[in-house]
Amino acid sequence: MLSRTADHLYWMSRYVERAEGLARMIDAHHRMSLLPHAPASLRASLQSSLAALDLENLYHAHHERIEARLVFEFLIVGQGWGGSLIDCLRSARENARAIRGTLTSELWETLNSTWLEARTIAARGQIGAETGQFVEWVKERSHLTRGVTIGTMLRDEAFHFSRIGTFIERADNSARFLVARRDDLQPGADAGRVPDPFEWSVLLRALSAFEVYRRRYREVITPLRVAELLILCDDMPRSLLRCTREVYRNLRAVANDQSSETERRAGGLHSTLHFTRLESLIERGLARFLEEFLAELYALGERVAVDFLLPPIEV
Repeated sequence: MLSRTADHLYWMSRYVERAEGLARMIDAHHRMSLLPHAPASLRASLQSSLAALDLENLYHAHHERIEARLVFEFLIVGQGWGGSLIDCLRSARENARAIRGTLTSELWETLNSTWLEARTIAARGQIGAETGQFVEWVKERSHLTRGVTIGTMLRDEAFHFSRIGTFIERADNSARFLVARRDDLQPGADAGRVPDPFEWSVLLRALSAFEVYRRRYREVITPLRVAELLILCDDMPRSLLRCTREVYRNLRAVANDQSSETERRAGGLHSTLHFTRLESLIERGLARFLEEFLAELYALGERVAVDFLLPPIEV
């Protein structure tokens, strides 16, 4: 496959997943804003999420104070930084448009109609008043895009590159959700003590994991059990273990003469999670582990770009 085509497929899928990840994070905070708790708690949670997304400084360049409405607007339609939810949907559509001949007509129509409708909604200027409905719509469109991809695309290299992009981005999103709650994941945290059960249940619901948690643990929601579910549970679709497994499997399907080291690193990342126990991560420090995981995932993405995709444009 041409590097240009692989590049568009990879980034098309990453942008769709990134839009969903932002929608889920906004959804979590929007639900929290409806709970009866101190405004200071919500501000601290919003600030932690901005820091986890590496957007804290950029946000403060546009706004002086942390306020739910302003943060939601910044993440959904923020101007001047190119990574808002609306920007992600546009970028996904533009990457798809560049390779329309590689995609099925159903997949192209899904991505195109998603962008056109999102653009119309944003132009109405009512997203602030409809935040909950809008992010729920984004999640539904992401689910539809993924279903059409799986249901209509041939299992060739095009499919595998789209899946590599999906799972690298999903692993990044899940890790950042946990990094945003790092204060509750410090070494020695008591699994029987719940800092804020409402906030953790909201986080699980935002990740479509609340029912999964109840089915697996059948106990009160605790930060360490949530971390175990989102890091080490192989049958949890958004867990780090599951995502790295899928990245490794799809990389093997498109391996070329220069990608052996990239494949080895992806396999090593998956093996580390596969053979790790929660107790070991707690002893090591969950926050530290998550930061190191994000760094390794970023390095893996860079290697995928070097081995398969277009070289970066030098300015």
